[in-house]
Amino acid sequence: MSVLEFEGIHRSYRGGEDVLAGVEFAVKEGEVVGLLGKNGAGKTTLIRIAMGMLEPQRGSARVFGLDPRERPLEVKRRVGYVSEDQILPPFLTVAEVVDIHRGLFPSWDDTMSGELASRFELSPRARIKNLSKGQARQVALMCAVSHRPELLLLDEPAGGLDPAARREFLETSIRLLNEEGTTILFSSHYMQDVERMAGRVVMLHDGGVLIDDELDALREAHTLALVPAGSGVTREQVRGIAGCLGVRERSDGLHAVFALPPDEACGRLESELGVGGASCRSIALEDMFIELVGGQG
Repeated sequence: MSVLEFEGIHRSYRGGEDVLAGVEFAVKEGEVVGLLGKNGAGKTTLIRIAMGMLEPQRGSARVFGLDPRERPLEVKRRVGYVSEDQILPPFLTVAEVVDIHRGLFPSWDDTMSGELASRFELSPRARIKNLSKGQARQVALMCAVSHRPELLLLDEPAGGLDPAARREFLETSIRLLNEEGTTILFSSHYMQDVERMAGRVVMLHDGGVLIDDELDALREAHTLALVPAGSGVTREQVRGIAGCLGVRERSDGLHAVFALPPDEACGRLESELGVGGASCRSIALEDMFIELVGGQG
């Protein structure tokens, strides 16, 4: 069963250039999906469409089979949401913020919110305006998960936090997943966080989905090939090989990412282009991200 579905999502802003141009993928119950892409790739836009905060200009989004714009209350009561730019009312205390959320969500769990407040060392009497950035984000996470949501949407939730606060934030999300079977879609610039949490990766680029694969498969079946300078082949020729996801020119030659194991990638370079001196190796997720967003063509 798909908890979240995007079908042919198009969304553009002033100037008419598509931020999202036909994005399609689904997130199944219990999955943890890391959403990757450079700044401006449309990650935040897509998550806001799932929340019903934005409407696609073409295509549709479904959350639990419902349109989040047509059935906002039904959807939001089953979803937890935290974003990097989320702002809580600065004049309220932590206890007052909790009271508001308790009234909004019939499934609110006081035991869970109390445990999280204790774990985060949040004083109920503290005013939001007096909290650090990390503490305010922890209040937002506490409110997002204490009604035990079926779907958790995290938009760069740990952006700007120090490593200790980010780790605590992620461990809490992982705990919720393990204990509740919650489905999670989260965006992050920290590849190590994606590798710790996600079972699957979706990478957005040039308005569409460039990669959608299980994390283990990405590790095992993707290759960085280095075609040495002076080999006589062009970027376009390498890009034309089946399985090539992106190529960029560097000082030492061409760097190409293939959705193929290393032996097969090198074999195709040799058989199709006569390149016998390429170096092919498995590629880490962070290196893949850098190579692809810098050189997909």
